[in-house]
Amino acid sequence: MAPRQITLSTSWKRLLQLELLFPAALLTLGIYHGLLQTLYRAGLIRSTSFLGLEYYQGLTLHGVVNAIVFTTFFSVAFGNVLVLYYLERSPNSRVAWASLVMMLIGTLAASWAILSGRASVLYTFYPPLRAHPSFYIGAAMIVVGSWLSFFNWIPCYLNWRKANPGKKTPMGIVGILTAFIVWFFATVPLAVEVLFMLIPWSMGWVSGINVTIARTLFWFFGHPLVYFWLIPAYTMFYVMLPQLSGGKLYSDRAGRLTFMLFVIFSAPVGLHHQFSDPGIGVGWKWLHSLVTFGVAIPSFLTAFTLAASMEHGARESGGRGYFQWWGKLPFFSSDRWLFGYFFCGLVLFLFGGITGIINASVNMNTLVHNTAWIPGHFHTTLGGPTYLAFIAMTLFLVAGIQGKTIAFPRLNVWVPYLWLGGVMLFSIGLSMGGLRGEPRRTNMGLSYVDPSSPLFQPSWKWTTLMGAGGGTIMFLSMVAFFTVLVATLLKKSSTAPGIALPTSESYHDEPAGLFDRFRPWILIALLLLAITYIPPFIQIFQSTSSVSGGFYPSSPVVIP
Repeated sequence: MAPRQITLSTSWKRLLQLELLFPAALLTLGIYHGLLQTLYRAGLIRSTSFLGLEYYQGLTLHGVVNAIVFTTFFSVAFGNVLVLYYLERSPNSRVAWASLVMMLIGTLAASWAILSGRASVLYTFYPPLRAHPSFYIGAAMIVVGSWLSFFNWIPCYLNWRKANPGKKTPMGIVGILTAFIVWFFATVPLAVEVLFMLIPWSMGWVSGINVTIARTLFWFFGHPLVYFWLIPAYTMFYVMLPQLSGGKLYSDRAGRLTFMLFVIFSAPVGLHHQFSDPGIGVGWKWLHSLVTFGVAIPSFLTAFTLAASMEHGARESGGRGYFQWWGKLPFFSSDRWLFGYFFCGLVLFLFGGITGIINASVNMNTLVHNTAWIPGHFHTTLGGPTYLAFIAMTLFLVAGIQGKTIAFPRLNVWVPYLWLGGVMLFSIGLSMGGLRGEPRRTNMGLSYVDPSSPLFQPSWKWTTLMGAGGGTIMFLSMVAFFTVLVATLLKKSSTAPGIALPTSESYHDEPAGLFDRFRPWILIALLLLAITYIPPFIQIFQSTSSVSGGFYPSSPVVIP
């Protein structure tokens, strides 16, 4: 059965296209500087790019654009689409536009600071590295703008529940609200760090900053951010992937349980990034490590549920045997091309999840901490299910809104598989280098493969070159993707403009029960956050950690 199509007003068409295409345009810069990072490490280029950006400027641009700007804009746009489509209610358009304008201004302010060389502080922006105030103010505006959209959806959700008593909330709505509940939990401590520590410090109103407190507040935000990236992709997987496979969602309840487990487990995990930080007790680091293992449970549930759903679809299409049914899945179908993007993302996340468990272990983390292993892991998580799902849905939605068919459909089908091969090569190279002690980052102009470089190690040569090869393939796959996207935008409209989301029916359509109510899960999450974070913060405040001045990354001079 063909999915229902909705028609959008002119205002919503313009809003959604801006929310989707503005970050996609910025993404080209982020992708380009991602390629440069691999070429720097291999010694193929030296200190600056053709834009004149130095190594740490480019690295900051790559991280901020890809990991924060693109993901936040897309998630807001996707949330607006899901509310319009599944709740059949229009959020307040004035609030939606105010959200977009605030995020645009914030992005431009932060971008100016990076491009002008005043904010080469990486996406983690750890003090004592200090950026221009516009970087921090811009980041705060992006966050507040996203909050406006989240709060704008809540009345629509409550009105829908009031009008539909006893009816299960659509899975797409459960997913996107879960993502923004996690986002809100994560960004409140970030707001505290930015508003009360970093902005006054960057303005010169205070002379120093407590680095341990700032780092702890950042990782209170930084790891839940991973699930803010991941949950919209999971929403697509649960809602759309079974239907694209030709079957049904194996278990409706398993999907809802997955999202509720993310609500309670996603936030109290940040200290596993701070195993080497002083001033925080080992017991609390161990507790965060334990909860990090717990947050793997919803991903294991997802792996089983989606595999069963795909198997059902393949068998409905004539698949037989223990393994032969895989051949009936639409890996290279031009009509169901979203399947390839989603499937390749899941394959990459299999490796991202395994390496993430290693990172969460106190003992094993000491081996890989701050080595090339970390970006190897990171690019199979953010660069896997999140990135492929987000760019695929960007193309799908823009084409639908404009009433256009996808240009170069055969090329589009191959994009995710090319990306999959590039990421695997990149990740294996960096992961193996990390196990051999290869640092996470290099200095400008210093190569790991040049025997004359002080950083040269023979065992790092082949791993670095493997990473550069993988990064180049990733770049080429994105050249192919943007070729498809731009060509689609330039085509004439040939279908009725609107949005029609492929939506799966449930094979086991169990009663939702508690898994359709957010309140008890939010209360459990708040209790767990209080247990896991209040005592560590008390320890930090009681410790003897000193207040530091600031450093601009381009200069070793201390700023008093």
